[in-house]
Amino acid sequence: MPRSSTRRHVAALSAVAAIGAFALAGCGNSSSDTSAVSADAGPCGTNDDTTLTVGLFGTFGFKEAGLWDAYKKVCPNITIKEDVVEQSADYWTRLKTRLASGSGLDDVQAIEIGFVADVVQNHADQFVNWNTVPNAAADKAEFYPWKWQLASTSDGKTTVGLGTDIGPEAICYRSDLLKQAGLPSDPTTLAQKWDTWDHFIDFGKQYESSSTKPSGSHFVDSAASVFSTAVYQGQEAYDNSDGQPDVENSDGVKNAWAFASQAAQDGITAGLQQFTPAWNKAFSSGAFAALACPTWMMGYIQGQAGDAYAGKWDVAPVLPGGATNWGGSWLGVPEKAAHKAAAIALVEWLSAKDQQVTMWKDGGHFPSNSQAAADPAVANAKSDYFSNAPVGKIFGDISSQMKIPPIGLYDTQIQQALTTQLTNVETKHTSPDDAFSAALDAIKQVTG
Repeated sequence: MPRSSTRRHVAALSAVAAIGAFALAGCGNSSSDTSAVSADAGPCGTNDDTTLTVGLFGTFGFKEAGLWDAYKKVCPNITIKEDVVEQSADYWTRLKTRLASGSGLDDVQAIEIGFVADVVQNHADQFVNWNTVPNAAADKAEFYPWKWQLASTSDGKTTVGLGTDIGPEAICYRSDLLKQAGLPSDPTTLAQKWDTWDHFIDFGKQYESSSTKPSGSHFVDSAASVFSTAVYQGQEAYDNSDGQPDVENSDGVKNAWAFASQAAQDGITAGLQQFTPAWNKAFSSGAFAALACPTWMMGYIQGQAGDAYAGKWDVAPVLPGGATNWGGSWLGVPEKAAHKAAAIALVEWLSAKDQQVTMWKDGGHFPSNSQAAADPAVANAKSDYFSNAPVGKIFGDISSQMKIPPIGLYDTQIQQALTTQLTNVETKHTSPDDAFSAALDAIKQVTG
């Protein structure tokens, strides 16, 4: 799940075309009651002319979806100024520095999935606790339970942010390449054939052995992407239930490593590192036929493959091994925010049903608000580019099934150590056992 840090600034703007053209949803009403934030200030948190600063990384899409203009109509006295850092890692470094000094904080701060565990464990008292905000129970009821839980302390008493988007995963694939290889290519059949990773790998072996598939084409992009998807399907991923790194005893790591190393040894992977120029080119070159695909990836694929490949891509309503998530963020309000009440009102408005529907229709961001996900504008959405796939239903069904294991402080670094060694299995033919041992050595340097 921490992989989302790589994608928001490159994927958000192109996602709308993958979902299809939709009109802007009405934004004048919010399903969250912010009037109780301040008894005298109304739904905007203040009656004074106020400029709110919103700390974001990459392209979040609020401005692009017209939400700042829409909020100006709701709260004419509020002006919103974005404070954007391009890379999420740089944003997080700056945010930690400002939290340590207690100064320079924006009124609203985005919290990415890769560092939400750090905020919850080490900085929860520095953010507004949404469990103490009026109407908190109604807020909580709107979100997928796992989304609320990830931003909450283990005792559930403190919640540091309200959810923005999530990244439910299915499988995106080139139907034309599967047809050329003489294999089934319709989504319903593939959902049955790809229900487990073992079946997915077996299908990949059939693709590799086809005499009619394109020369140089492989079934899936990389062993690392198989691992990074499957690892969060266990009861535990990189941390145990006590929140401590425990890679060697993790069922998620054990199973994901077995699947990914098997895929590498069976030769069904293209050995491409994600978000590199070679990987980007492969969306149109046919170097691979399938990959794990959260909602935002559809926009990324279309941006890389271009209009010429419309109708050649499709979405299978399945993720081998069970539903899981890749990506997503929260919005928090620092306790030392200059305009705390107004910031709370803005975050509640942004995370409410109507605004999350707009972010889906005008940016391809799948809602973490379950009421928004059930809205017909989301649930009934189809993608012309992806062969008219019913993407709203596909990703909505997957979202409702997700159970997310604990996420820890070092997930991103641990995952990088493991996927680096999987690349060695894939490209240097290192034995899986030797590669895993090397990964554990690297992980110990990180976690101590």
